[in-house]
Amino acid sequence: MTAEEIRRMEERVAQVRAEMERACRAAGRAPGEVLLCAASKTQNSETVRAAAALDIDLFGENRVQELCEKYAAGAYSGKPLHFIGHLQTNKVRQVVGRACMIESVGSHRLLECVAAEAQKQGIRQDILVEINIGAEASKSGIAPEELPGLLECAHALPSLRVRGLMSIPPAADAPGASRPYFVQMRGLFADEHYENVRMEELSMGMSADFADAILEGANLVRVGTALFGARSYPAQ
Repeated sequence: MTAEEIRRMEERVAQVRAEMERACRAAGRAPGEVLLCAASKTQNSETVRAAAALDIDLFGENRVQELCEKYAAGAYSGKPLHFIGHLQTNKVRQVVGRACMIESVGSHRLLECVAAEAQKQGIRQDILVEINIGAEASKSGIAPEELPGLLECAHALPSLRVRGLMSIPPAADAPGASRPYFVQMRGLFADEHYENVRMEELSMGMSADFADAILEGANLVRVGTALFGARSYPAQ
């Protein structure tokens, strides 16, 4: 990256941090309560490595191949790495042990596959349960009413540790349109009395709505274009 590109990225990070702080103060919360996850889909290793030197708490990858390539290149520079995209069961082994958190566990089958791979590797994998809060057929995740049953299943899998919830609400067509979904998510975010279930992380809010998510209780926001600029997708 050129010095000018790094400077522009640093400015965008500062702008996002300032908006996060405003939202925290409006909600009566300390700014340090909310983690900034840089959603680095389509960004190359050089860009991610430069971002790691800025005021970013962790990285989130949507694609397994990108995660593996950047991980091997040391692009995350020791900062925590989350997997935040749809995870196919046949790719679980490539993510478990590399991502310190898998945020997108949204089915019993995926839960069991992650647990089996973690047990095979001799580790305990942190996960978030993905909730399909808008009941959208195009998105993964469990329905809100399925959460107790999935947590009960997770309780029987000692190679997992449930750390909280994640969601992507329907695309907002107006400012503030996501807030009712964030309120619903906050309502699901309650203490669970299982040894390996702790409701600590509420991951919701992206570039267009992270301030609203913070107002409604998010303590982890996943921001991509607001940090890196518009994504450039390779030609198919």
